[in-house]
Amino acid sequence: MTVTAAALRQLHRVHQQLADQRDRLDRGPRKVKACEANVARLSTELDAAREAAQQGKMTGDRKQLDLKTGEQKIVDYRAKLNTAASNKEYQTLLEQIAAAEMANSVLSDEILEGFDKIDVLNAVSKTAENRFRISSEDLEKTRSAVQEDAIVIKDDITRLEIELVDSEAALPGDFKVDYKRVVRNKGADALATVEDGVCTGCGQQITLNMQSELQLSKLIFCRSCGCLLYLPEI
Repeated sequence: MTVTAAALRQLHRVHQQLADQRDRLDRGPRKVKACEANVARLSTELDAAREAAQQGKMTGDRKQLDLKTGEQKIVDYRAKLNTAASNKEYQTLLEQIAAAEMANSVLSDEILEGFDKIDVLNAVSKTAENRFRISSEDLEKTRSAVQEDAIVIKDDITRLEIELVDSEAALPGDFKVDYKRVVRNKGADALATVEDGVCTGCGQQITLNMQSELQLSKLIFCRSCGCLLYLPEI
């Protein structure tokens, strides 16, 4: 059983190119899924940022309403001062006014701090919105690119599969069972060159007898890794 090294080199090249193209075809959907996962993550972040901004605004609105209520209490207390029936009632009203003014002062400070916080939350929400928009656009571009690439890659795979059949035709019929077994187990790595008496598939030295048989274009499998061996182009 003899096959030229050139035929085996061609066979190995087709196997490697087929493996590369199939890997490219498989990577496309994985890229799309990665983009989809990123969009989903950023969508969650955007929802959380918008919710935080909304809650911040609602808290600010509630505190401003509380401040107006507190200011109205002071107005009411001051109006009652003129109708106080006793000095004790008058003093009580003054204490209530002072307490209300203190509470309003604290509330005013919180409202001012809340304005700053709302600005920050709105900025975070805007940033999250931009990141989500960009990732969504990237997803659509990736989907389109993957679909376009898939058409070309599938054409290449079809061409290479035809070329593989033609290349395998050079192998003796009674040898193909062992060849198919190795290809099934090792894929594109089913073949390996022998350089300086060493199998490049596993790095093990082959015997001098095997090297001689390779020189005679005989079909040889590596005894260590099982690769179909051939000599490199000189």
